[in-house]
Amino acid sequence: MPAMMLLWGVALVLATAATTYVLHRKLTYGRGQEPDGVFWDVFGGLVVVTPAILVPAVHWPPAGLIMMFVGIATAAATLASIRKVERLHAAEPRRRTGFADDAARHENLLEQWSRYELDPARTIDFPAMTDVRSAETAALTRAMREAEFCKVTAGTDYRAAVERLARALEAAERAAGVPASSLATPGSTPCP
Repeated sequence: MPAMMLLWGVALVLATAATTYVLHRKLTYGRGQEPDGVFWDVFGGLVVVTPAILVPAVHWPPAGLIMMFVGIATAAATLASIRKVERLHAAEPRRRTGFADDAARHENLLEQWSRYELDPARTIDFPAMTDVRSAETAALTRAMREAEFCKVTAGTDYRAAVERLARALEAAERAAGVPASSLATPGSTPCP
């Protein structure tokens, strides 16, 4: 009996938390492409939640009340956790306009670098830009990894990482012999 209660309790907690989270996301941020997606999410959750309450109640009637309380407590705790996480994200300093500017600059730098990877003529003309055995290109790849890490990690200096990426890209281009006329200043659109 206790093992069955534990098994159904775990199923109830997981199903209730998942259903609550999905419903909150859909009702807050949009329902998505499927017009009756909310119905199916509720239905899918109830397929697990209902037996998790009824099966233990059949074997021991007070278990139904206990399971209902567990389900309600799980839904309330999930909603409270979601709201807390949303408040933390809203207060995060990297979400300010400066972050968007840094992210746009980061994207421009990655696009500038990707031309050496994706354009066969540039790959042939400047092979050092894709050769990580070159010290400058190795430093560029490290700077790319660091900028990507800082972009998704709170408490890091994303702006400084993007600046290091810009300097590393410039140094790699200089070392690869890219003519100054085709170098782009960081944050601007590079010449073809």
